[in-house]
Amino acid sequence: MVHDDFVTSVVLQTVAQREATLLAPYAMHSADSKGRKYPESEQPYRGPFQRDRDRIVHSSAYRRLSGKMQVFTGEMGDYHRTRLTHTHEVASIARTIGRALRLNEDLIEALALFHDIGHPPFGHAGEDALNECLADQGGFSHNHYALVIAEQLEARYQSFPGLNLTFEVLESQATRVDKTAGGPAPLLEAQVVEAADSMTYDAHDTDDAVKLELVSLDELAEIPLIRDTISSVRQRFGGLRGKLLRKAVVHELIDRQVTDLLQTTGRALARCRFANADAARRSEFRIGPSPTLAERKEQLESFLYQRVYRHPQLVAVRSRAQQQLRAMFAGYCRRPALLPQKFRDRAETIGIAVAVGDYLAGMTDRYCEQQFRLYFENQPT
Repeated sequence: MVHDDFVTSVVLQTVAQREATLLAPYAMHSADSKGRKYPESEQPYRGPFQRDRDRIVHSSAYRRLSGKMQVFTGEMGDYHRTRLTHTHEVASIARTIGRALRLNEDLIEALALFHDIGHPPFGHAGEDALNECLADQGGFSHNHYALVIAEQLEARYQSFPGLNLTFEVLESQATRVDKTAGGPAPLLEAQVVEAADSMTYDAHDTDDAVKLELVSLDELAEIPLIRDTISSVRQRFGGLRGKLLRKAVVHELIDRQVTDLLQTTGRALARCRFANADAARRSEFRIGPSPTLAERKEQLESFLYQRVYRHPQLVAVRSRAQQQLRAMFAGYCRRPALLPQKFRDRAETIGIAVAVGDYLAGMTDRYCEQQFRLYFENQPT
C-alpha cells in the first residue's frame, strides 16, 4: 500500500512526540526499535508495536486460542477461562501496570496477546504429551512454538513468511524459551507481562476452581494471602456471600498484587534512574512483587497445585487428553497422507515428527477430539 509521504511523516512524528512526552526514559520507545527481519515501509496512524498487535489479533493462531483450555476443559462447563480469555485478562492487567510505570503500552499489549499463542490443545497436559512425543527432536515448548507460528506458519502476506513482527516482540518471546540463557534481561515491558501472567493465573484459577466446586473459599482461607483478602473484602462490603463474595475476593486479589508491584517497582525505578531501556536491561533490576507478597504467592500456588491442578477430576481429563495426542502423533507419523498439504510439505524439510507436532499443536481442543474420533480412536498407539 502506498501512503502519502507527508501524512506518514506527520503521523509518525506525532507518535514519537507522544512517546517522548508520556514514556519514561527506561521504556522501549518505538523510535528505538530495531525493526523487522524483512524491511517494510512505515505506515501512517500506527507505530511498529501497534502493527504487531494488530497482526497478532488478526492471525489464525490467535483466533484458535478461544478453543483451547486454560486449566479446565469444556466438558467441565463453559464458564471457566479459555486460553483466549486468559490472554485478554493478562493484557488488561499488564497495560494498567505499564501505564502507571510509564512504559510502552503498545508493546506491552502486543507481548501479552502473543505470549500464549503457541499453546497446544489441552493446556499443559497437551504440552507434556507433545514434549514426550518429540523427545528425539529436542522436545516441545509452547514458547518456542509461538516463534514458529510467527516466523513460519502464519501465511498472510505475499512479501514474507510469517507475521514479520518487530525484533523486540520476537526477542522478548525468545527470552521465555530459555530463561537461563545469558545476555541482557528482558525489556521492562516483557517483565510486566510476565508479572501480569502470574497475577492472572493466581486470581482466575482460584476463581474457576471455586466456581467448579473443586475447592471452597473456606479451604482457600487456610492460605494467608486469601485469608487476608477475604478479611479485607468483608471489612469493606459486610456480609457478602456466594458468588458476590467470590468475585469480590478475586478483584481484591488482583488489586493487592498490582498495588504491591507498583509500589515495589516504582520505588526501585526512582532510585535507579535508568537513562534508557538498554540501561535497565543491563542492570540487576527486575520487576516483581515484594518479598513478602512473593512468599505468599508461592503458598497460594502450592495450594492450587496440590488441591486443584492435581484434583482427580482434572488428572483423569488430562490423562485421557495425553493418550489421545500420543495416539494421533503416532498415527499421523505412520499415515502422513492424512496431514494437510501444508504440513506434508513441511515434513519434507523438517521431518515428519516435527511437522506432525506443529500440526497437532495448532489444533483446538474440539478439533483435536474430532480428528481423534475420525481417524485414530480404534487404532493401536
